[in-house]
Amino acid sequence: MMKKFTVTLTKDERDVLKQNASKGKHKSQKVLNSLILIGCDEGEHQDARSTNEEISRVLKISMRKIDRAKKRFVVDGLDVALNGRKGSRAYTKKMDGDFEAHLVALSCSEPPEGFSRWSLRLLADSVVKLDYIDSISHESIRRILKKRT
Repeated sequence: MMKKFTVTLTKDERDVLKQNASKGKHKSQKVLNSLILIGCDEGEHQDARSTNEEISRVLKISMRKIDRAKKRFVVDGLDVALNGRKGSRAYTKKMDGDFEAHLVALSCSEPPEGFSRWSLRLLADSVVKLDYIDSISHESIRRILKKRT
């Protein structure tokens, strides 16, 4: 059994959730989460609380989804419970214009001894060998060269 999270909504929160669930264009998950939280509310403004089993059956969702929605509301608040968390990963760009120029120049040059033309894998291996970049896949090479036609 999971740790139990008790959802108690204020009047304002209930109004916002009811609005999300009843009208307007909202993402399906936002509507579902709104309906879950309204159903699980144990505050003073709730007239008839539903059990998790009832909510699961009516909305055709898993018990686990209900538990996750309740936990997100209790731990992170209403906004995160409805919209989810924003991704926090930041990616650094491996390939810059300088690298792309080197790659294009290499692909226009003569292929190595024993090859009639450059293959994507051959280009990928060559740019790593020439120390233009630490590592790169042949698929990334294809994408860069496709931009350059």
